[in-house]
Amino acid sequence: MTTISVLGLGPMGQALAGALLDAGFRTTVWNRTPAKADALRARGAAWASSPGEAVAAGDITLVNVVDHPVVDAVLEAAGQAVADHSIVGLTSDTPDNARSTAKLVADLGGGYLDGAIMTPTSTIGTPSASILFAGPRDIFDTHRDVFAALATTTWLGEDYGRAASYDMALLDLFWTSVSGFLHALNVAQANGVKPSELLPHAHGIVGILPPIFEEVAERIEHDRHDDTSAPVSSVAASLRHLIAASHQAGVDSGALKAFQRYVDATVAKGRGDDEISRIAEAMSE
Repeated sequence: MTTISVLGLGPMGQALAGALLDAGFRTTVWNRTPAKADALRARGAAWASSPGEAVAAGDITLVNVVDHPVVDAVLEAAGQAVADHSIVGLTSDTPDNARSTAKLVADLGGGYLDGAIMTPTSTIGTPSASILFAGPRDIFDTHRDVFAALATTTWLGEDYGRAASYDMALLDLFWTSVSGFLHALNVAQANGVKPSELLPHAHGIVGILPPIFEEVAERIEHDRHDDTSAPVSSVAASLRHLIAASHQAGVDSGALKAFQRYVDATVAKGRGDDEISRIAEAMSE
């Protein structure tokens, strides 16, 4: 049976190693703080005293630490042990950093696959977990049974930065959405509306977003911004009201003002009658 090593035993690393043990895989673990391995060792995991020892013990090594600079430091510490081994990075970071780690692993003589875990620790080991992978297809295919023990998996292509690109884009969507909700709650509370009172109506807003996302994505992909149902000019008017309401409520409106700059720039170019999808162009100019 395949032997797997897990480097990094934070909450997600613990979940990964635990799911592998549950699936019956021989699992070796390493962490800077040895005590974090105690519960896993009690369940049958082997302990490695160094990153190099851990990598050498595994047919495949999963690395889950805080960011790619730490991934790189751990792999540099493993040194020659990386040669002829498969390394899988499961750390959230930028696409360029994922590509840099891939080069480091190649320079050490190993093979690299980058992964992005898209769901929380509680899902790991179940089909509701999701991990996106990018890099050599042969590494993904060879260890498909290992990955299947962790999550539902998707291979996105050979570009080492592709999984991280999805990760960053989707985290962008998540955190800007959470930020918007927190901002909305503050504005509402300043006007005597309790969070519990606003919540059902917030669910209603969330419910109308999927078809809007589909339309905007299609329009941007095909550069089609005519035949409008939601013109940019209407967004400009709405933002003025939102910023005024935020000011009156004593709530910071920095994020709304940043978006307003893109909207105003689009209108200034004579594109106020275009669909809101046109605003995306101003964000990358």
